[in-house]
Amino acid sequence: MLYNDETKIPDIPAEKFAFVQKEARLSDTALQTKPMGYFADAMSRFVKNKGSVICFCIIIALFLYAFLAPVFSPYTISSRDAYYAYVTPKCSLFAKWGLWDGSKMLEANAQTYEYMQNVPGALLKDYGTVEHTVANRVQKWHKIKIDTYAKVGWVKMLLTAEEYDEARRYEKETGVQLFYPVLDASKVKNPAYKTDQNAWFLTDARGNIQRDAAGKPKDIYVRDENGDYAYFVSRMNGNQKECRVMYSEWYRYKNGHYASFLFGTEVSGYDIFTRLAYGARLSLILSLVVSAVNLALGIVIGSLEGYYGGTFDLVVERIKEILGDVPSILIFALFQLYLANQVGALPSMFFAFIFYGWISTSSTVRAQFYRFKGQDYVNASRTLGASDFRLIFRHILPNAIGFIITSSVLVIPSVIYSEANLTYLGVINLEGDKQTSVGTMLEAAKSAMTTSPHALFFPAVFIALLLICFNEFGNGLRDAFNPTLRGAENA
Repeated sequence: MLYNDETKIPDIPAEKFAFVQKEARLSDTALQTKPMGYFADAMSRFVKNKGSVICFCIIIALFLYAFLAPVFSPYTISSRDAYYAYVTPKCSLFAKWGLWDGSKMLEANAQTYEYMQNVPGALLKDYGTVEHTVANRVQKWHKIKIDTYAKVGWVKMLLTAEEYDEARRYEKETGVQLFYPVLDASKVKNPAYKTDQNAWFLTDARGNIQRDAAGKPKDIYVRDENGDYAYFVSRMNGNQKECRVMYSEWYRYKNGHYASFLFGTEVSGYDIFTRLAYGARLSLILSLVVSAVNLALGIVIGSLEGYYGGTFDLVVERIKEILGDVPSILIFALFQLYLANQVGALPSMFFAFIFYGWISTSSTVRAQFYRFKGQDYVNASRTLGASDFRLIFRHILPNAIGFIITSSVLVIPSVIYSEANLTYLGVINLEGDKQTSVGTMLEAAKSAMTTSPHALFFPAVFIALLLICFNEFGNGLRDAFNPTLRGAENA
């Protein structure tokens, strides 16, 4: 190759050069990807936040539980059985492996241990004895595992003659024994056993079981003149019969299945699995409706404040400051005192949430309007004759939608938390045969926190998951719609 001596650049002859596109017209090539809108771009960022996506899936699962669990549950919100109060969770699928089987561990003294031994199926396992000092005396206690369902044992039933005859026919048809000999209360010497249908054995005044020569407990069954067991005592001139039945079998006879409560029961014998679903449904619906109403009010008031400003903005801001300084618990208490009697506890609580709940959203919208209303594209639209309505809802509000969506989502856990607090503290009472709430269930279970922790555990886990996931989900939306504020809190 020849080089120019002065420039040291290769000396290439001109005839070796050729135009690549001499006659063609050059232009930019079209983009091969589809255009992405604001929401699609935000969602693409949101799905990359794995924590927020997982929390969103958990929220969906909690919603499905709240709305579908009562459909598949054999119990209703009003199903109540006082005999099965505070029984532990039981699932027949796992019970055969000794898991989730309705059992409970406890330490029992000698009398309680003997008592459990004489209730069929109540004592599942004996783990030996442990020593405890009671009144300066060392006593041996039995560490045992009991079946909280079988522990109910026998109960007293007052039946009509027709009900008794029908149940007897059921016994003959199925071979299942419902009725057992009634007890002679006059032979009960220990006051603690006076009405206990499981104390069929003779005891002394201290509750010690009296045994025969063979070591078997002496019974206190009622016998007729022939020495045969009596299975009922006539009441109301023979129109009613007082009987003693094995309750587990009686429950099956009346309901078609043995009792089995997936989350156990609470103090009144309500099924926690079903009641929690109804309570969650109430809390979720209330929070969604409150959030929607407050969002609408907040957008309207905040838009007018931020767009027009001036005297209107000044007056509304002072009103918001006054309402914001009033303690929320005082507002709820006043609404419950003066409004609940007319419209009910739930509508009263709804109006209390609306009374001040729009303030936060309106402040967010107002700040965004002050931020965007002076932008060039807004001034250009105003110059071209756009109306105030069009400027507000077509140009300014869409640019603030990210902040608004984030704030509205975060209102939901706030309402749920406030409702749970108010019902737990007793400011609002939503307990009833046809309604309940998560906070109400927590309040009812606190008295049995140590003896029956499952009654508190399931509502507490539900509301904890709901609040944590909603907050993480809201933060994920904030980062997706406003990537410049990732990791920061909106003012």
